[in-house]
Amino acid sequence: MKVVRTIQELRDQLRGQLRIAFVPTMGNLHDAHLALMAMAHKHGDPVVASIFVNRLQFGPNEDFDRYPRTLEEDIAKLQAQNKVYVLFAPDEREMYPEPQEFRVAPPSELGDILEGEFRPGFFVGVTTVVLKLFACVQPRVAVFGKKDYQQLMIVRNMCRQFALPTEILPHETVRDVDGLALSSRNRYLNAEERREAPRLFRVLTAVRERVRAGNHNLSGLEADAIAELTGAGWKVDYVSVRRQRDLKVPTAAEVEAGEPLVVLAAAKLGTTRLIDNLEI
Repeated sequence: MKVVRTIQELRDQLRGQLRIAFVPTMGNLHDAHLALMAMAHKHGDPVVASIFVNRLQFGPNEDFDRYPRTLEEDIAKLQAQNKVYVLFAPDEREMYPEPQEFRVAPPSELGDILEGEFRPGFFVGVTTVVLKLFACVQPRVAVFGKKDYQQLMIVRNMCRQFALPTEILPHETVRDVDGLALSSRNRYLNAEERREAPRLFRVLTAVRERVRAGNHNLSGLEADAIAELTGAGWKVDYVSVRRQRDLKVPTAAEVEAGEPLVVLAAAKLGTTRLIDNLEI
């Protein structure tokens, strides 16, 4: 695996390649990231990964400075997996040599709900850096995990509306044996919080199963889920059942007709904010 630090080095390595598969990350790699690399390896050649902690997607009171940076460990994991041909690991000066005045903003009806409501500016930072990385790598396919469900939808829509020649491939959420979705932020959890954390998955599973069983009182199911989490010490941002196709609130008629749904949640356990979702 070749490790490059500059855009020019990256382009030199990839010149003439037409089937590039790309996995953008912020590093601190775990098994879910490696699963994305394996999927990319099945759909393209060569595989390019990136590691860049993108300041633009962090709010003023978020964890940019303490976000785990483990580049040497990450390189060792990728080399052991032997799926990635090039790792692009730029610093901030390389990605943003001047103030990033041109930015990509998703439409408010998708970008300002759910995560966008509680993390203002987050998706502008995500779409801006993803578009810039796509311009550097020029992938034929790129792999994103479903854990970040709204992000996946926004990136896919951005590619379609800008006519980018990149197909976005979704990967199912990778979970620990107790159901907790793998995330770099899980390392912030202390031992007691880690034992409690799988409750988020169990609560979402209960919502999904109740909807499948015919309970279509979505607001009631959401309220029950929030009450359980709050009662267990969580600070809940949202638990919400939405349409899979656009994340809008489904009508009663749509639910009765079997509209594909997804239940999404974000909540803090201690100081750690966790997100998860389940398709219905």
